[in-house]
Amino acid sequence: MKLHFIRALAVATLAAVCVPPAAAQAPYPSHAIKLLVPIPPGGAPDVAARLIGQYLSESLGQPVVVENRTGANGNIANEAVAKSEPDGYTLLLAADSGIVINPHVYTKMPVDPIKDLIPVSSVAANQFILAVNPKVPAKTLPEFVDYARKANPPLAYASGGVGSQQHFAMEVLKQRAGIKMLHVTYRGGAPSATATIAGETQSLFAGASSAGQFEAGNLRALAVSGKKRSRRFPDLPTIAEFYPGYEVDIWLGLFAPAGTPEPIVAKLYKEVQALLARPDVAEKINVSGSLEPLLLSREDFSALIRRDYDKYGRLVKEFNIKIN
Repeated sequence: MKLHFIRALAVATLAAVCVPPAAAQAPYPSHAIKLLVPIPPGGAPDVAARLIGQYLSESLGQPVVVENRTGANGNIANEAVAKSEPDGYTLLLAADSGIVINPHVYTKMPVDPIKDLIPVSSVAANQFILAVNPKVPAKTLPEFVDYARKANPPLAYASGGVGSQQHFAMEVLKQRAGIKMLHVTYRGGAPSATATIAGETQSLFAGASSAGQFEAGNLRALAVSGKKRSRRFPDLPTIAEFYPGYEVDIWLGLFAPAGTPEPIVAKLYKEVQALLARPDVAEKINVSGSLEPLLLSREDFSALIRRDYDKYGRLVKEFNIKIN
């Protein structure tokens, strides 16, 4: 009897050891997922994160909790996600600036977003809208350029921070138009729009999520920054119509810590892209934040990141923008 018991125990132990790790773990996801956003509530990444989070909660069967972790142009959120457990339960909804601009602008980076974060899925594309406080008399882009050229002291423009997309969009316009302006930074696009509405600054490149402010007359829209006119604002010209070659588009993407298992990354990619392909989800993203779903393969999304990383590396050198 004793020998029989020992043999049975040995067989049971061997069977337990031989169970594949994947079979021994609970299927993903088995509890709530945290989705970090690097800007305050109200901006395009926050709008996208809350919509995507809502639908992912339904499709995955687990809560997706959005948390705004602001500061340092996204570096704080990047670091929090990059240093978290690579298990798929801490994710990042990032704007391109935090991934492809910060490494060139900051002399010291807490993490390397190219190496320490995995691109999971493209999410949305957008462009900026050049806007002014209604007290600025300019009603067109040429009038704005003429007004800015004559202004003494120079007009002040708001952005979401040094090295932000809004910053580069205005610096490129300044260079092309031959104007001088004073740069005033805020902790994100929504606060910079609020500052321009209040008259603290006279102009900014606003995210399309500020659409309600244009309709309410709190901001006056002059032109869009992309290579084609906005579906939401078809009457606004592109800046390229006046300055050929001007183009500043932005993208949003979902990222995970490096080392996250491939099956989890693949599952998240499949879920996000399936959601974005749904007409009802696409319409809500467009109405809420004037965003266009960005449906790309993982390979094409990685290629986009590499292209923009190189592009902004050149611009940072050209404008000599650095943060110590």
